[in-house]
Amino acid sequence: QVQLVESGGGLVQAGGSLRLSCAASGRTFSSYFMGWFRQAPGKEREFVAALSRSGGSTYYADSVRGRFTISRDNAKNTLYLQMNSLKPEDTAVYYCAAALTPVATRVATRADLYAYWGQGTQVTVSS
Repeated sequence: QVQLVESGGGLVQAGGSLRLSCAASGRTFSSYFMGWFRQAPGKEREFVAALSRSGGSTYYADSVRGRFTISRDNAKNTLYLQMNSLKPEDTAVYYCAAALTPVATRVATRADLYAYWGQGTQVTVSS
């Protein structure tokens, strides 16, 4: 069983920054391929970013590339999402997710490949 807990969400003005964290349980965090997804009201859950087990490989949705940075600290069992230059359209509930087996970059956007999900943290960006 893998438990994921997101934190760091909140209210921020457009152009501002937030850093989300996702704390994972267990001692095998370094073996998980991790990702961030988000869901806005009335919309489907969408892929945001993902990274490899070592943190050496990253992949971003076109909508956030250049503004968001995904990273991990395996020693702390924690995943991060640094969000800069936030826009009102970034408003959503953000979820971290874990895959217990490696995920190829070409399919990292597939939510069905992630077996475990956090409860989500709300990010609201005002105009």
